[in-house]
Amino acid sequence: MKKIIVIGGLSAGPSAAAKARRENEQAEILLFEKGANISYATCGMPYAFSGVIESRDNLMVVKPELLQNRFNIDVHLSEEIIKIDTQNKMVYSHIKGYSYDTLIFATGARSVVPPIGNIKLASNWSTCRSMIDFDKITKEGLTSTSKHITVIGAGLIGVEVAENLKEAGKEVTLIEGDSHVLNMWQQKFGNFAGNVLTSKGIQVLTLSFVSKFDIDKNGKIKAVVTQAGKRILTDFVILSVGIKPNTDLLLAEGADAIENGALKVNELMETSIKDVYAAGDNVSIKNLQTNEYDYFPLGTHSNKAGRAAGANAVGRNIEFKGAYKTAIVKVFDYTLARTGMNASTLIKKEIPFKTVLTVAGSTPGYYPGQKDLITEIYYNPDTEEILGAELFGEVGVDKRIDVLSTAVYAKLKITDLAQLDLAYAPPFSPAKDPVVVTSFVTENILYNRSEQITVEALESLINDNYSNKDYLLLDSRTVEEYEKGTIVGAINYPLDDLRKHVDYIKSLDKKVVIFCQKGLRGYLAELILRNNGVTEVFNVAGGFKVWQMYSDRIEIPEPVLVKK
Repeated sequence: MKKIIVIGGLSAGPSAAAKARRENEQAEILLFEKGANISYATCGMPYAFSGVIESRDNLMVVKPELLQNRFNIDVHLSEEIIKIDTQNKMVYSHIKGYSYDTLIFATGARSVVPPIGNIKLASNWSTCRSMIDFDKITKEGLTSTSKHITVIGAGLIGVEVAENLKEAGKEVTLIEGDSHVLNMWQQKFGNFAGNVLTSKGIQVLTLSFVSKFDIDKNGKIKAVVTQAGKRILTDFVILSVGIKPNTDLLLAEGADAIENGALKVNELMETSIKDVYAAGDNVSIKNLQTNEYDYFPLGTHSNKAGRAAGANAVGRNIEFKGAYKTAIVKVFDYTLARTGMNASTLIKKEIPFKTVLTVAGSTPGYYPGQKDLITEIYYNPDTEEILGAELFGEVGVDKRIDVLSTAVYAKLKITDLAQLDLAYAPPFSPAKDPVVVTSFVTENILYNRSEQITVEALESLINDNYSNKDYLLLDSRTVEEYEKGTIVGAINYPLDDLRKHVDYIKSLDKKVVIFCQKGLRGYLAELILRNNGVTEVFNVAGGFKVWQMYSDRIEIPEPVLVKK
């Protein structure tokens, strides 16, 4: 009878144990968890702070009794494995040693605790990864005596925690060392999310690092102090600055790992040590786009990898090939999503790319409650293959990112998107879905009918030519829209009057940068100029809407009369 030991009881471990049992009724399966709980929803913790998830019990996805009774798994709670001998196939807890035929290592990761001054003396702070953390935050941070909470780290969990604390009625400060929140995304998308957080009353500090905690004589944090000297009065602190894989036991046995300690596994979830499998936040799997080992600490991958490891541990041959950084996060009424590689990654890896950005309604304009969806896709300029995408909006982001994630996996061209047979009905989508619109816009670019300029490139153009402007910045919106605010330095020639000004524009002999509110009218203005002999014309991707969300370089012009 085959004996399988599973170490770790969060997500990958129970998934592996249950799959092993489904594949082999006779195997002896033991699961060890150092804590008192198994299979709880760490990703759901932020939403329990606000009451969206109503109780602690709802976070308990699988009870130990279910694994024991339904799957005949010998569950050892509060029994930490402290040593592994892979030569003799033994694991040791503080109680005794256990032999194995196959080992599944699913120990996850632990929160990083930075060396903040006085942190070891302070009491009223917590990380946010375990049920112990959850209990401390709910019992101390969410009490009526805690009016203000500081969240350090603005990644996925940090942003979710900040939002839900605000929904729970707390004053919240969110501190991030990078230039923008949610740094998995490009700067402008991070800015979009940061603007939402700020509009909801959260104080967001970027490019800020915490140097110390000011504490009282009882070790209670009274204030958080940044390296720049800013002092934030606070009642509780939550740390969410990153995680580190729990792999020391196998690293001591010589297992191969990447730089952060995550174990290298193949498609069968085998480590470099014979008869040892691994799955979860403690492993490094292949990036399907780069074919390099990468780190993807998300529940989707933990569960799929655990399933494969459990099956293969009893002799099956199930592959989990890898991932490519698909992610999604709720930011109050908005959603931010991504898949594949974005501009930062592509530049770093020296991969040629082009980008196309559109603003389109997630439902038809005639259907009540239409909301805009901002979609940016990165693609190979030679093959047109989709390399990645980022999206922001209030409605339908999840649907579109899954379409684009599938397109990345299938290596579709960006022009293939226009051929997809996507579901259509007014409550769900316009007749021309935003994904399809992006493909149409790209076709126009590829056929030299149009050329976009990103808001990042426009900002550089403005900065580089501030005193000696060798371009014309043209606002093609109505006079009424223009007078409410425009990009610094823009002149206003409304689209419907533009043909009257073509000769004057040509006489300037400058490249023309056009924008409207979202992009469509700018494109039409671009066509008018191109078809009348103005050769260098660029349309601002996403128009004034995206610029306004990205930059503070807005001016309110004096009321003007349009030139006749």
